[in-house]
Amino acid sequence: MNTYLGEVAALLTSFFWSGSSIFFTLAGRKYGSLVVNRIRLIFAAVFLILLNWAILGQPIPWNAGAERWFWMSLSGFVGLVLGDIFLFQSYLWVGPRLTMLMMSLSPVIGALSAWLFLGETLPLAKLFAILVTLSGIAWVIWDGNSKGGRARNPNYLRGIVFGVGAAAGQALGLVLSKKGMGTELSPIAGNVIRMIAATFLLWAITLFQGQGGATLKQIRQTPRALWLVMGGAICGPFVGVSFSLYAVQHADVGVASTLMALSPVVLLPVSYFFFKERFGWSAVVATMIAISGVALLFLL
Repeated sequence: MNTYLGEVAALLTSFFWSGSSIFFTLAGRKYGSLVVNRIRLIFAAVFLILLNWAILGQPIPWNAGAERWFWMSLSGFVGLVLGDIFLFQSYLWVGPRLTMLMMSLSPVIGALSAWLFLGETLPLAKLFAILVTLSGIAWVIWDGNSKGGRARNPNYLRGIVFGVGAAAGQALGLVLSKKGMGTELSPIAGNVIRMIAATFLLWAITLFQGQGGATLKQIRQTPRALWLVMGGAICGPFVGVSFSLYAVQHADVGVASTLMALSPVVLLPVSYFFFKERFGWSAVVATMIAISGVALLFLL
């Protein structure tokens, strides 16, 4: 009866991450991408501290050691500050569907980075999977551009580039996390360190730039949009990450990772009916090809 709980959790993860992208897209239209990231990190840090406290018995893993704090903090800066600045701006420019499709490049970039920097092997089968993923994504970009995507949206290509930047930030952040966690640090505790460090660093930059007052002013002017940011933080870093950890623990990693990568497929009907985005069947087929490449990357 409980055989497929891990797979169900992985599938639910893709839905929650899709929901997170929708919430953050809508919030970004109210606040702007930078303000959303600043607020989102605070919510996410609080939720993850509570989760770590409930599961591991301590709110903040101070005993993780200085070296782990250094690498996990660097991972948080690269993935959650720099990467998510690109991510939230891409949401605004090209919407959640295309942005999440670009995020499908994250495992590709991660595999290449681990090969270059961590000495991991990259067999021919995985190289083939990478080519399949790149082919599907390139087809989607070409199809959207050829059907007037650039004419309708002057930020179309910039949004694509920022989406790739977000995928690179996430992938490099995960590579740094792998180095920081080693085999002993809990993924939940590691995520708490990443989020705390990212929150501190981003708000330090914000205050240094004199943007703290402007951020609070925007929140006071549009307080209802805070619910959108909170919804995104709950769906993504809190519930989504929790389900993803459960999935990896109770299902084959390749199967779980493939199911968790289905967000671009989940977002196809949402983008069409809710965001009124128009695309043809070729974009749907190309998306399926890209996701198939991601699946092969994990399963081969």
